[in-house]
Amino acid sequence: MKIKIIAYGIAKDILQTKEMSYELNDDSSIGNLKNVLLEKYPKFEALASLRFAVGEEYQDDEFVLEEGSEVVIIPPVSGG
Repeated sequence: MKIKIIAYGIAKDILQTKEMSYELNDDSSIGNLKNVLLEKYPKFEALASLRFAVGEEYQDDEFVLEEGSEVVIIPPVSGG
């Protein structure tokens, strides 16, 4: 299945793009996507936290993706 990934902040820097299409196996979850991204982009491992949102809501690793899902990668943020 094909999904769309949107990245912000340092995640955008790691992927070297803000948006990309990605092909995953059917019945893939956020956890599967996270593992694929960590394998392909090892710099993600250095981040303290990494959150994923689908449909404008944060999702956990068990959330099953569907064809055409739009996944937003939300890296850790700092500020004061």
